[in-house]
Amino acid sequence: MSDFYTKGNLKLLNYPSTGLFCSGKCPGELILKTYDLALTWRDDFRAVTSGFHSPMEKECLNLLLKGGGGIIICPARGIWKRLPGEWKPAIIKGRLLIVSSFPPEAIRASAVQSVQRNVLVGKLSKDIFVTYARPGGKLELLCQEWIRQGKQILTFKSDYTQNLLTMGATILDC
Repeated sequence: MSDFYTKGNLKLLNYPSTGLFCSGKCPGELILKTYDLALTWRDDFRAVTSGFHSPMEKECLNLLLKGGGGIIICPARGIWKRLPGEWKPAIIKGRLLIVSSFPPEAIRASAVQSVQRNVLVGKLSKDIFVTYARPGGKLELLCQEWIRQGKQILTFKSDYTQNLLTMGATILDC
């Protein structure tokens, strides 16, 4: 991982990891299902990897921080000099790893960096769970690419995820 900047427990990279993604605006029906999923993941022996940038992803991070499972955060910028206070207990317990491909002086995230971050999350993840990908959006295009590469994309069965299911995503039964 020489091309990356890290802080936290590097051993988390050896755990089976699920990438977590959700477009910025998420239908209410999928929000409740994702909360329930995050509650099952928070004490699971896996790492959940994400940029934790969209509102739904941030809520999942809040739930995951209260559990015992691993968390890998990939910001679309350099790693903060001062970590948010709510992350410190997870760092101390060895449950949190922050991985960035951007140097510390990259203090603002751009749209290009966000795409690069999402690609990194995909590379670090065994499989990828997508709560919702806006039809025609960047996340949907990235999912198409991951499916072409043979990466397993998981999602809920819903009218809102039909675009993902049509391209080959697998229904996650919880």
